[in-house]
Amino acid sequence: MRVLALIVALAGPVTAADAPAPEAAAPRPVVSIVVNPQTGLPVTYVGTVAARIETDLGFPLTGTIAERPVSAGDTVVTGEVLARLDPEDLDADLRAAEAGVAVAEAQLRSATDARDRARELAARGVGSATRLEDASRALVAAEARLEQARAARDRAADLRRLATLTAPQDGVVTEVAAEPGATLSAGQRVLRLAATGEREIVIDLSEADVAAFQPGASFTARLAANAAVTAPAILTRIDPVAERATRTRRLHLTLTDPPDGFRLGALARVTPEVHAAAGVVLPAGSILDPDSAPAVWVVTPGDRSVARTAVTLGPTIGGFVIVASGLAAGDEVVTKGIHSLEDGQIVGPRVTP
Repeated sequence: MRVLALIVALAGPVTAADAPAPEAAAPRPVVSIVVNPQTGLPVTYVGTVAARIETDLGFPLTGTIAERPVSAGDTVVTGEVLARLDPEDLDADLRAAEAGVAVAEAQLRSATDARDRARELAARGVGSATRLEDASRALVAAEARLEQARAARDRAADLRRLATLTAPQDGVVTEVAAEPGATLSAGQRVLRLAATGEREIVIDLSEADVAAFQPGASFTARLAANAAVTAPAILTRIDPVAERATRTRRLHLTLTDPPDGFRLGALARVTPEVHAAAGVVLPAGSILDPDSAPAVWVVTPGDRSVARTAVTLGPTIGGFVIVASGLAAGDEVVTKGIHSLEDGQIVGPRVTP
């Protein structure tokens, strides 16, 4: 025991300097995105050729479909018959209205003769002025009844014409909603007609992609089945409300003098003609001090240090902002946790958002 105590005394107390140094903490990973290397180069989107005008057609009156000579997929021209209602009741109403006109005309002739006789007798001093006044009032009433009968006949004739549904424009029947024999209420849809005069390409894009475009942007459209068939297109409208399920927005690109190959329903690839002008699209939360001196954290590829980089901002749309200048293709930009970083700080590996 004395020997052991001597050894401990000679060894002396253990100091903090003799303890092993703790390992340095690893740099924290960062949530970042890499500026699309394709930014400024053609980016292609896939869309579908659709009719710019698509109309649901039906009868403005109640009835039973007697005939529908067209089916889905048929091409029709303006004025072509699409469907007819059973005209039996309408024909009966028209005949009754025409008979009413004939009766009113006969009553008008009788009233006119009575007024003329009363006027002649009054001129001879045989008839009284009161009788002439009564005959004149009866004539006015007969004229009014004739006008009423003619209006009823015209209305019955209009209803008879409305029993025939015709194409308001050249187009393609894309959907049929009622078959012959079905009883319809007024305004119920019978079929859907897509006009062939004006065509467009519809594409569905995310909020980030939509932020890079404004109405009036020019595109080049190519058929997916044959890339040699092309046509210019102009962005005319962006739907203001996103789809509830996909959270995408629909863009409508009007085709200018498209070839016949751009048929309704065909797939097409559209490429913006000048995409570089759109700039880089980033989440609005990745911008430091956007109101006075906007900047972003850019990660240096070599040592993974972050540098505050000034940028010029464009419009903000739907939670995203367009960076007009200050970034280059391939830059890695931190998008989350930006307020806890310092200039020159070393960060860990990239985590995709």
